[in-house]
Amino acid sequence: MIEYIKGELADLSPAMAVVEAGGVGYALNISLNTYSAIQGKKDVKLYAFESIREDAHVLYGFVNKKERELFQLLITVSGIGPNTARMVLSSMSPSELCNSISTGNEKLIKGIKGIGLKTAQRIIVDLRDKIVTLGIAEEIPAGGSIQAPVNNQVKDEAVSALTMLGFSPAPSQKVVVSILQERPDAPVEEVIKLALKQIK
Repeated sequence: MIEYIKGELADLSPAMAVVEAGGVGYALNISLNTYSAIQGKKDVKLYAFESIREDAHVLYGFVNKKERELFQLLITVSGIGPNTARMVLSSMSPSELCNSISTGNEKLIKGIKGIGLKTAQRIIVDLRDKIVTLGIAEEIPAGGSIQAPVNNQVKDEAVSALTMLGFSPAPSQKVVVSILQERPDAPVEEVIKLALKQIK
C-alpha cells in the first residue's frame, strides 16, 4: 500500500501528474482540483490510491487526504468506479460535492457526466452520514490560473485531458473551441469544467 509519493513534479497535465521519486517516475491520475493545487510547483506530495485490476495497476493522486477520502467513499457507491469518481471530483470541488450531498441536491450531482438520477440518489443516500465525519469545510486552494501565451495550448491541453477522461476527441474539440471563443482568457481547468457540463 502506497500512502503518498513525494518528489519532483516531472510532468503535469489536467488529468495526470508524473512525480519522480527515488529515480522512478510515478504516473498518477489526478482530478482538476489536484491539478489546480499543484500547478506551477516543483516538488509535490500526492496522497495515493492504488486501483488493482486484472489488466492494470493504476495509481490515483490527491493533493490532500480529504480529497482521497472522498474518492474512496465515492467508489464504495454501487455503479461508481475510480474513473467516474475522478470525473465527479473534477466537476466539483470537495466542498461543493459535500454540500450537494448533505443538502440532497441530486440535480447538481446528476449534472456530472456519467451520473444518472439513480446514481446521484445513491451517492446522497450512501454518503450523507459518512461525509459528516470527513469534516470538509473548505475548498482545496485553486493554486492560480494559467496564462497561456496562445489559446491553442489551452485548447490542446483541454482536449487531451477530456480524451484521457474517456471522451471522443472530435466533439471535445468542438466544445472546447466554443468555450474559448466566449472566454479567451479562461484557464485550462475552467475550460475542462465547462466542457464536462456541456459534453453529454
